[in-house]
Amino acid sequence: MIDKNTVKKFQDQPTPFYYYDLDILNTTLTSLKKESENSGYKVHYAVKANANSRILRIISSYGLGADCVSWNEIEAAISAGFDPSEVVFAGVGKTDKEIDSAVRAGIFCFNCESIQEIEVINHIASLQNKNVRIALRINPLIDAHTHKYITTGIEESKFGIHTWELDEVLNRVSSMKNVQLCGMHFHIGSQITRMSVFQSLCTHINELQKWFATHNIGLKIINVGGGLGIDYENPDKFPKFKEYFSLINEFIDLSPGQEIHLEPGRSVVGQCGTLISRVLYIKNGSNTQFAIIDAGMTDLIRPALYQAYHKIENLASDGNLCRYDVVGPVCESSDTFAKFIELPETRRGDLIAIRSAGAYGEAMASRYNLRDLPRVVFSDEI
Repeated sequence: MIDKNTVKKFQDQPTPFYYYDLDILNTTLTSLKKESENSGYKVHYAVKANANSRILRIISSYGLGADCVSWNEIEAAISAGFDPSEVVFAGVGKTDKEIDSAVRAGIFCFNCESIQEIEVINHIASLQNKNVRIALRINPLIDAHTHKYITTGIEESKFGIHTWELDEVLNRVSSMKNVQLCGMHFHIGSQITRMSVFQSLCTHINELQKWFATHNIGLKIINVGGGLGIDYENPDKFPKFKEYFSLINEFIDLSPGQEIHLEPGRSVVGQCGTLISRVLYIKNGSNTQFAIIDAGMTDLIRPALYQAYHKIENLASDGNLCRYDVVGPVCESSDTFAKFIELPETRRGDLIAIRSAGAYGEAMASRYNLRDLPRVVFSDEI
């Protein structure tokens, strides 16, 4: 809930801007750290969710590692205080230059998604006379029951190595002198709210553990990836870290000396961020009214890209409820945040809050239509 005093402070701020509530961020991180330490799990924050430099510095101060999908993310994480030895590098299309830089930086592990990628990593590591750790990102063929654009563990996916490829992968890796197989990695999708999905993943991991054991291979790292969702309808609710970690603890059978690693992103930063905008115009349509605001899909693309829901609040009105399509100024019909939703009677100049925008909001902003990137305001700055 954004209190009235904060709303008053917003009045003089140029819009649109991302507002980050640092109390919410720190409360979330405190809970995450407590539950991960109680479970003995290692957490790598998924930098792609939000790479704001101050957000990264705060997260690194809690002793988390980083999960990165580009060299630029690795560089940003290290600059923000993350230890390179706790950085994992994922991604289906790592370039030679990125691999070379990551090897030089001494990161913890490469999460690998194809045989050819492993061969390239081995070659580049050999040029530096280094031995690097790799984990195999295995496609478990599990439907995450989320939007198709953020489902990654199904059969026809560009991500991961299929189980029927494992024999060939192990055969190839056994002849490579500059890579060390240390674990298996999974990531089945994003914004997963059904705990049964994670239970299915745990069952599949146990099956793979037995398969590797029959090949006399002991893996130190079991990286279950990320994907834990947040409650977009109730933006003041915190993520269910305790339930999530307890499920993993109950259903994964670890061998002595094995470690569980996780890569949460959205659940760390999603609820601390709100996109603040102003109403430019109210326009009557045939069946609805349009509330045209100064934020657009260039500032928050999730509704246009995924048809994603974000709770929208009018911070300036307590009038009678009316129906509105909340839309942006970008020259695309998809520049729509919500259709036919109830808001208090809304007027030009009213402040609008689009909640739960801390993850994949600022990070995915663009300058389409040559619009300015959204500003950022932190709760301790106003």
